[in-house]
Amino acid sequence: MPHLWDQPAPEAGRAPRPNAAGLDAPSLKALMASLGEPAWRGGQLFDGLYRQRWSRWDQFSSLPKALRSRLETDVDLAWPVIVQSQSSSDGSTKHVFELADGRQVEGVFMPYADRVTLCLSSQVGCAMGCTFCATGQMGIIRNLTAAEITGQVLAMLNHHSHPSERPVNLVFMGMGEPLHNLDHLMAAFGILADPKGLAIPPRRVTVSTSGLVSGIDRLGAFARRPRLALSLNATTDARRSEIMPVNRVWNLEALAEALAAFPLQSGERITLEYVLLKGATDSLEDGRRLTAFARRFPAKVNLIPFNPHEGSGFEPPDESRISALCGLLSDAGLPVSVRRSRGQDVAGACGQLVRDGRRGS
Repeated sequence: MPHLWDQPAPEAGRAPRPNAAGLDAPSLKALMASLGEPAWRGGQLFDGLYRQRWSRWDQFSSLPKALRSRLETDVDLAWPVIVQSQSSSDGSTKHVFELADGRQVEGVFMPYADRVTLCLSSQVGCAMGCTFCATGQMGIIRNLTAAEITGQVLAMLNHHSHPSERPVNLVFMGMGEPLHNLDHLMAAFGILADPKGLAIPPRRVTVSTSGLVSGIDRLGAFARRPRLALSLNATTDARRSEIMPVNRVWNLEALAEALAAFPLQSGERITLEYVLLKGATDSLEDGRRLTAFARRFPAKVNLIPFNPHEGSGFEPPDESRISALCGLLSDAGLPVSVRRSRGQDVAGACGQLVRDGRRGS
C-alpha cells in the first residue's frame, strides 16, 4: 500500500503573473531579460529582495522609476503575510503567515543574547502522521514554495527589525516534513545562504526529518547543504512504529545505516532529537538503547520534554527522569542537551504548531 510520503505532495496553484519573490539570482536575471532589460538588473533585484529585505517595488531605489512602475504592473512581489502574532513570556513570538491562496502556516521567532533562531514551516500540514505532533494530525495539504519558505524568514526579520549583522539560525522544525519538500527547500536554502543576500551560513541551518530515508539519501548528495537532525523519539521498532508510522517502512536499523552513510564534514554531527513521553519513551532502558544507537555515527542528542497539546494523550516526563537520562547519556560520552522549548504558553513549542490550512483558522 503506497504511503502519502512516497508520493509528491500537492503544489501551490500557478499564479497568473510572474512572481519575483523566491527567485534566485539566475532566475531574476532571466526575468529582467524577458522584460527587455539588461540581465545585470537581476542582480539589483536580488540585492533589494534579500540583502535590503525590501517587500514593495517602490522601495527599489536602485532601479529607474519607469522600471519600478513596469514591475508594479507586470510582476508580482508576493510574500507570505503575517496576520497574527502571539508573544510568549519567554520572549519568543509565534507568527501566523497567510499565503496567496489563503492557506496558513506558522513560524516562531526566538531571540537569544547572541543570535536569533527562526523555526520555519516547509509544508501546509504534514503527511507523516506522528501521533505526538499536532501538525501530524492535519494531514498533508500542499508543499510550500521557495518564496513561501524564504518569505517566512524575511517577514519575521522585518517584523522584529532584526539587524543584519546579528547571527540568524534557521531550524526547519515547524509544520511539515522538510525532506518531503526537498526541491523547494533546497531552492530556498540556496537563496538564504547566498553570500550576496541574507548570507546565512549553511552551518546555521538545520533540517529535521522524521526518518524519510529516501530524503536523507538525496540531501546527502548536495555539495552545499543544511545540517541534518533526526526526530528519533523511540528506541524500539514497536514503539516507534506506534507513534511514527514512517518507522513501519524505514525501521531503526535502516535509519542507522542511512545516517552512518551520510557524508559529514569535519567536526559535523547529526542531531538526534528525542521527545520524552512519560511512561512511553523515557525509561532508563530507553536511554541505554539511545546511547547504542547514537554511537553508530557522529551524533549529539537533544532531549525534548513533551509539550502538551489537546488530544495528544501524552504527558511530559518527571524532572528527575530527565536528569537521570541526561546523566546516563553524558556518562556514556555523548554530547547531550535538554531543549526547553520556547513559546509553549502560546502553542509555539516543538510539536504544537497546527493550522487547518484555511483562511482565518
